[in-house]
Amino acid sequence: MKSFASDNYAGVLPEMMEAMQAANTGHARSYGADEITRRTVDLFRELFGAGTEVFFVFNGTGANILSISSATQSFNSVICTDTSHIYNDESSAPETFTGCRFFPLPADATGKLTPAALRERLIRKGDVHYAQSTLVSITQATEYGTVYTPAEIKEIAALCHEHGLYLHMDGSRFFNAAASLGCGLSDISSAAGVDILSLGGTKAGMMFGEAVVVFNPALAVHTPFKHKQVIQLASKTRFIAAQFEAMLKNEVWRSHASHSNKMAGLLLNALSRFPEVRVTKPVQANAVFAEIPRQWYAPLQEHFPFYVWKDSTHEVRLMCSWDTQQADITHFSKAIETLSRN
Repeated sequence: MKSFASDNYAGVLPEMMEAMQAANTGHARSYGADEITRRTVDLFRELFGAGTEVFFVFNGTGANILSISSATQSFNSVICTDTSHIYNDESSAPETFTGCRFFPLPADATGKLTPAALRERLIRKGDVHYAQSTLVSITQATEYGTVYTPAEIKEIAALCHEHGLYLHMDGSRFFNAAASLGCGLSDISSAAGVDILSLGGTKAGMMFGEAVVVFNPALAVHTPFKHKQVIQLASKTRFIAAQFEAMLKNEVWRSHASHSNKMAGLLLNALSRFPEVRVTKPVQANAVFAEIPRQWYAPLQEHFPFYVWKDSTHEVRLMCSWDTQQADITHFSKAIETLSRN
C-alpha cells in the first residue's frame, strides 16, 4: 500500500542502504571522530561554505531543538508562523528544552512569514518584562508545500540581522525546495543569510538522521556542548554521516526530490479534473492541499492514507515521496472518479 499521508511513510532509498552497509565494516571511532563523518563534513563545506559546521542528530525535533537552543537563552523568545512545525507538531519539546517563549505570527495565504508581519512584532527590545526575541524561524519548504525564494529569504535575513536576531531555517523538506527552485543548496541558506539550518534527511529518503548546519560562527561556539546536552550526539555518528554523504554526492538528493515534486504536479493535474475538488495552495514542492467532500475521507483513506489538515473546510494534505509512482496517482484518481460518479 502506498500512502499520501507523509513522506515519512516511505521506505529508505537504495543509496542510503548501500552507504550504511559500506559503513558497517570494521571498527571506527565514536561520537563523530570517524573518517566518514570527517569526509562528510568536508563535503558540506564544499557545498555551503568553508566556515560551515555540521552536527548530526537523530531526528527533526532534535535538530530544531539543537538549532534553537544554540541561539537562545531561557529568557528569550522565538518568532515563527502559526502554522510552523516547531509550534504545532513537536508537542512542547522546543519550549521544554529551550525554556523560550514562542510567538506565532499569522502566516500569509501561502504559509510564509512576511517581513511586514515580522517587523510589526519586533517590539519592546530591552524590556525586562518581555521575553526578548532572539531568533526567527522559517520553514523551507513551508507547511503548505510552498517555497521561499532566495530573494525572500534574504529580505527576512536582513531584517533579522538589522534587529540583532538570528535566522533559523527548519529544512525538513529543504531538498524539495532547492529542487523546485532549480538552485544550489547554499543559494537558499548560507548565501541568503540563514544563520543555522535544520537539514532534513528522513523525509528525503534516509533511514534516520538529520543535520544541524551552522553558518554563523558565533553560534558554533556552544553548539557542540548543546549537541550532547539535548541528547542528540550519536555514538555511531558514521551511520548518519554516511547517508548524508551519499545524498549530497553527485546531487543524488536532486533527482529524488525532483521526482517527488513532479509526482505532486501530476497529482495536481489529476485532481483538477474533478469539480468537487478544490486545490487550496500553490503546488511548488511535493505537497498538494485540496478540499474534498467529507464523505470521501473513509473510502479513500482505506487504500490511500492521507492527513485531514482542516476538517472544518474538508481540506486534506496529500504528500508525494521519492517512491511515489504515476501508477499510484492513477489508482487514486480512479478511486475519486468512482466516488464522483456516485
